[in-house]
Amino acid sequence: MKNLLETIHSPQDVKNLPLQDLPRLAYEIRRTLIRTMSKTGGHLASNLGVVELTIALHRVFDSPADKLIWDVGHQSYVHKLLTGRLDRFDTLRQQNGLSGFPRHQESEHDAFIGGHSSTSISAALGFARANRLKGDPHHAVAIIGDGALTGGLAYEGLNNAGRSPNNRLIVLLNDNEMSISENVGAIARYLSVIRSQPEYFKTKDTIIDFLDAMPVFGTPLKHAMSVTKDALKRSVYQKTFFEEFGFTYMGPVDGHDIRQLIQVLERARSLCRPVFVHVHTVKGKGYTFAEQNPGVYHGVSGSGFDIRTGSSPDTGGPTFSSVFGDALCELAGEDDTLCAVTAAMREGTGLGDFATLYPSRFFDVGIAEEHAATFCCGLAAGGMRPVFAVYSTFLQRCYDELIHDASIEPQNLLLAIDRAGLVGSDGETHQGIFDVAMLRTIPGVRLYAPAHFDDLRAMLREAHRHTGLCAVRYPRGGEPELPAELREVCLNYTHLQNPDAQLLLVSYGRELGPVSAAAAILRQKGIPTSLLRIGRLLPLDEGMLPSLLGYRWIFFIEEGIRAGGVGEQFGSLLMDRHFKGNYRCRAIEGFVPQATVSASLRSLGLDADSLATWIEKETRG
Repeated sequence: MKNLLETIHSPQDVKNLPLQDLPRLAYEIRRTLIRTMSKTGGHLASNLGVVELTIALHRVFDSPADKLIWDVGHQSYVHKLLTGRLDRFDTLRQQNGLSGFPRHQESEHDAFIGGHSSTSISAALGFARANRLKGDPHHAVAIIGDGALTGGLAYEGLNNAGRSPNNRLIVLLNDNEMSISENVGAIARYLSVIRSQPEYFKTKDTIIDFLDAMPVFGTPLKHAMSVTKDALKRSVYQKTFFEEFGFTYMGPVDGHDIRQLIQVLERARSLCRPVFVHVHTVKGKGYTFAEQNPGVYHGVSGSGFDIRTGSSPDTGGPTFSSVFGDALCELAGEDDTLCAVTAAMREGTGLGDFATLYPSRFFDVGIAEEHAATFCCGLAAGGMRPVFAVYSTFLQRCYDELIHDASIEPQNLLLAIDRAGLVGSDGETHQGIFDVAMLRTIPGVRLYAPAHFDDLRAMLREAHRHTGLCAVRYPRGGEPELPAELREVCLNYTHLQNPDAQLLLVSYGRELGPVSAAAAILRQKGIPTSLLRIGRLLPLDEGMLPSLLGYRWIFFIEEGIRAGGVGEQFGSLLMDRHFKGNYRCRAIEGFVPQATVSASLRSLGLDADSLATWIEKETRG
């Protein structure tokens, strides 16, 4: 039997399939997802849950004229398969391959980038307004998960969208009862109520269909019913939250019933006004292991998994995240004011044990980083010592809160910044390269960068002891390889001097691994080299600078954005002290595409061999 998926080269091919063939297409898509993710890794469970939904979207709407905006974009793999990218699908999240998120540069069918949560409604409203201004009759469809619906930006979008009744905007809620960790809060409970009591909507549809069939009396009766619908809803089923925003609400709809999905989406499209379609899906649908453990299969590592058993290769050993979690539990045992806060990343940030041991002091606020930051400030003002564990890329959302709420009147808030630096296959939207430059602009911040696990433990304890806004940034994964002289804990700075050296290398954090290896290469070539490692990035201890002024060459290397980074500050401080030698800084300039961390380091010239070659050329040129 011919593989249907191989015949799909554009959304038009989905429209041309007989309706009875669509379940088979769904089966083939799931098989492709499982086979591919077992080798490459990726966001498996969320995509298994939206197979029928994505097929129905492309059956009803006309991409790219109709704009499909995915939020979060990691649920867009099926969309990629149905828009001509099957032949490249095995390159997903690989260097120079398909992105794990929508990217307009990759396909005209990817209307808008979608790496972070809660953006789709605002973006879709922008598209809808643009269409209206241009006289374009097409729709904008925002596909948002219930996890992303906890983000405040989603409600800013809903609030503005409902005020514009003439916009052809559809918000489609993919309600799978999960974000990454389990959904939390009032919105999750509210959606649970709607899912369990759809009687009103079924009754309403039946009555309207009946009245439409009455040629004489149906129209006036329907009008009368419309006039009194608010009273009817209050008596049968309370008006939904989304209708209060000004949307026409439809649902809940079975997200795995293709026929029903097509019917509902066609009706939504016909209304030509803001419509909210509530679709209930099962995360991990069609693969037993993913259905039973959707959190585990939310993001499968690049090492993949065994399809038959569901098991992943043993990555072995502790990680910075797990060591952080253990260290925080130890601190919490000593200080009953210590609280841990996360934004839907309990397991990802290593807080699983903390949540079990100290449930009353653990807070998962859902995908709501801005709220988390200010909530922590409230905890701190109330006498607690909160620790906000957050990925570097998501900390970017909290800039205003860190300035206004945490720093002007200093609060005792500790940021545990996970995934700092390069993160690999998630690409531009998830690289943790901006946190240092961002925090550098905020007065009074203390920032530490551990190079190994003992550093991390000591720095957490030191940061917890201090008042005001403190942060500890650490990378994804395990420890870098370091020489013995760099294994000592460094809470400030360590200057490893070679008395014959006119050359000094300066770095911090994980990048110390490649930098120390580059120093060894230079020494083997007869180039004496000293090394300065910085443990505390903010504030820099200016007491170290006088001992550095005698060097002929100083090279600062950092795994972060150059503009506003520590390297710029370090060079400025040297110049203020009339440094007469040569200063060079190598850091990241621009966004970093997806690739393994090691491949990215090579392409950026931040690996040991590239650094040694660059430094030798500069000093001998």
